[in-house]
Amino acid sequence: MATHTKTVSLTDLQQTILSNDLYNDTDNAGIDAWLQAAMDGKINNCWKRFQQEWTTRLMNDDSFTDAIPSNQADFVALVTARSDYKNRKARDDA
Repeated sequence: MATHTKTVSLTDLQQTILSNDLYNDTDNAGIDAWLQAAMDGKINNCWKRFQQEWTTRLMNDDSFTDAIPSNQADFVALVTARSDYKNRKARDDA
């Protein structure tokens, strides 16, 4: 997968409302930082659930005899290559 860059469109009114609670200078760096922190937090929470769910599943799978990778990239690669792995869309479509 590639790096994803998204653009968020906010009206002047929405920026004013956000600036009431978020530190925000004229360049909107405060809003940008908050958006990045929100995305980082979501990724972290998704990783925790992914790791917990799949560590348990791998440990309970009698046919899985390999070592469980200790780094995130290898762990994700192992899990997503399995025939029983389905992402959210595939689970919802099933």
